Amino acid sequence: MPEGTDPRERLATLFTYINSSGKGCAILDNNVGSARYMYLKVCDINGTHCDTDSGTFSQYAGPVYVPSVACAPVTAKMGKTSSDLFINYKNEYVFPCN
Repeated sequence: MPEGTDPRERLATLFTYINSSGKGCAILDNNVGSARYMYLKVCDINGTHCDTDSGTFSQYAGPVYVPSVACAPVTAKMGKTSSDLFINYKNEYVFPCN
């Protein structure tokens, strides 16, 4: 991240997977090499269940979980502080819509 960035210059990587319990999981990996403010949120399609992790992390934010993976919206942020962001990513779905 940001999207379209040369992998050698990538500031963060958003990983998503389905765990052995069938829950959707997301992790925002810090590629900067020093602690940064990070925020990661994933919700079910209805927005009724959301899981969030935020703080100052040197490695990653998350994992965050969502019980139903179809069309789960995700928000990922990273910066020096919560008000000084260099990544502010939002997507309508992080897992495929089936």
